[in-house]
Amino acid sequence: MTRSARSTSSASTRGREPSSGSARPRAEREYRVEDLAAAAKTTVRNVRAYRQRGLLPAPRYEGRIALYGEKHLARLRTISALLERGYSTENIRELTSAWARGQKLEDVLGLEAALTAPFSDESAEAVDAAQLIEELGAQVTPQLIAKALELRVLSLEGAELKAPSPRLLAAGIELARNGVSLDAMLSELTVLRAAVDQIARRFVALFGEQILDRHGTALPGPRDIQRIERAVRKVRPLAEVVVDVELAAALEREIREQMSARLGRTLAATKTPKKRRT
Repeated sequence: MTRSARSTSSASTRGREPSSGSARPRAEREYRVEDLAAAAKTTVRNVRAYRQRGLLPAPRYEGRIALYGEKHLARLRTISALLERGYSTENIRELTSAWARGQKLEDVLGLEAALTAPFSDESAEAVDAAQLIEELGAQVTPQLIAKALELRVLSLEGAELKAPSPRLLAAGIELARNGVSLDAMLSELTVLRAAVDQIARRFVALFGEQILDRHGTALPGPRDIQRIERAVRKVRPLAEVVVDVELAAALEREIREQMSARLGRTLAATKTPKKRRT
């Protein structure tokens, strides 16, 4: 066969699927460090830093040239995604060690989802400002609206007024209907949130000490992660039940004591003094 014929034959087979009897695995694409960084939308400096920290496997070398493959590219993309989710490089190093041991990323991210899932499925709703003013009257001042926005009782999305928690806003409106001033309510909400934050911190600290700290700083194994995930999903509603029960008991106690004291003072003030005998 002439050179021309060989060239034509070679060109005609490019891009053609090989026959099933002679199929060969597709050769993995390899990248120099600059090309790898560009493909992963990161920097050469980051690639080298991840290598030094053990986040990225060693490349293959041809002479003095480091060559990286598709697995390196996939790992870089995963690292970037985890960094965006708030993981530190040390967290990611633990994860890469877990992958090397055969642990699934889905297990770890499942735990993260359980730990960070919203406690409530409540979603923001639009608020009719005119109706709100009509309902609450002269109490709705620019200063009050500013305070409500600061406390996230209300929010502005463009020109639209919204209630991040419709239930919280509805409770406030109902209290206002029963004679509680809006300004006093918002002031009390500030104090109340500090107390609620303290309760939440104690619950989370208790959970961390009793369940998470058993594993030290090491990443839990797959079974432990699944057990922790189940515990998290159960602890959340149970914590809410404990707070609800204790709050109900405390309200009953305080209403009884404070109302009794107020009634006693009222009776004492209205009691007619006895005339002295002469």
